[in-house]
Amino acid sequence: MKTKVLPANHSEALPSALKILRAGGLVAFPTDTVYGLGALAFDNAAIESIYKAKDRPVEKAIPILIGDLSDLDKVADDISNMALRFAARFWPGPLTCILPKKQTLPPAVSATATVAVRIPDHPDARALLRIAGPMAVTSANISGQTNPSTAQEVYNQLHGRIPLILDGGRTSGGVPSTLVDCTGNDPIVLREGPISLTKLLSAIE
Repeated sequence: MKTKVLPANHSEALPSALKILRAGGLVAFPTDTVYGLGALAFDNAAIESIYKAKDRPVEKAIPILIGDLSDLDKVADDISNMALRFAARFWPGPLTCILPKKQTLPPAVSATATVAVRIPDHPDARALLRIAGPMAVTSANISGQTNPSTAQEVYNQLHGRIPLILDGGRTSGGVPSTLVDCTGNDPIVLREGPISLTKLLSAIE
């Protein structure tokens, strides 16, 4: 497989990405943390191919990225008022919420009853998500290797494994998003990140 690299602002970038995604392919693109590798969220076979491209252990769930809050109920059910307040306050941004999974999501996303969801604060990522809809997205690297912050770093690891990389320049990289479980009565921080528990609690006081 030949891997093509297109500037994210190229006139053919989004149409090419959408064509590949709808055909069950994978696309790498910049987010507000690192470059992500994604497939359409409801395409089980495509999501399975993410594991293959990355040599990723199959027991690891894959987060869902959405372009706008209006897409949240497409991937999650029984969304608590707490989760909605977090979303209103911190999205788009470095907060990933664990929510009850929509039963229509394929098993390759998560083997559990929950799903991790986020809106990235990056214009190229949101432009793609708005035309493609919810996507299953994880870092665009070989599992266990360095998370990529440039399109070249993605290419170095995944060329020949994926058809398209959208080059949006260097991402900020750095600290992963805060991961918070929103399925109970109180928020439980599972991974510390830029948004502290104190900030989370202030959003629901």
